[in-house]
Amino acid sequence: MLVWTAACASDAQGTQCATTDDGTYDCDFRAINSSGSFEISAPGKPTYVLDVVEPGVAFGFVDLGSGAVPLPGRYLRSADEPACWLNEATETRICARQR
Repeated sequence: MLVWTAACASDAQGTQCATTDDGTYDCDFRAINSSGSFEISAPGKPTYVLDVVEPGVAFGFVDLGSGAVPLPGRYLRSADEPACWLNEATETRICARQR
């Protein structure tokens, strides 16, 4: 996600997302709070929320259409690719990059 911070505008236009399960796709990015938590969504794709609980650490949720379900483990911000968050339990990743 570029380096998304609390300064990011809500509903950012021109975002490209990538997840381990869904591949790369155009998406809508919405900052949720000043801690850096965010939501990504796109037609035909699950909605993901990363709830940042401390700098570089988040818990993930996915909504497949029937409500948010917690994802296992913690997501850690990638040092090599700050646009991405890596799950330490499942090795999955969620990325969102502004174009």
